[in-house]
Amino acid sequence: MHERCVACGLRYEREQGFFVGAIYINYAVTVAVAVGVVLVLDWTVGLTLAQQLAIGVALGALVPRALFGYARSLWLVMNYLVAMAEQRHERECPRR
Repeated sequence: MHERCVACGLRYEREQGFFVGAIYINYAVTVAVAVGVVLVLDWTVGLTLAQQLAIGVALGALVPRALFGYARSLWLVMNYLVAMAEQRHERECPRR
């Protein structure tokens, strides 16, 4: 990942550990996908326990790698939106 945005110069990683939230997003999506796929396949096809584990472990290993960049981007967007809301609030309600 680049250090800064090419277009606007935004520094992506604000501080050490900034993207820990992205890891949580990635983990939540991975669990939802793996559990959802295993349950749907079990209900429709009728998987054995070994097949369920194999599919769950495979998805648990592959989904985070596929979504890592997207989770980081989503975390940057969430940070940007929160910062903009805070700035708007400070303009509208200055401290006295």
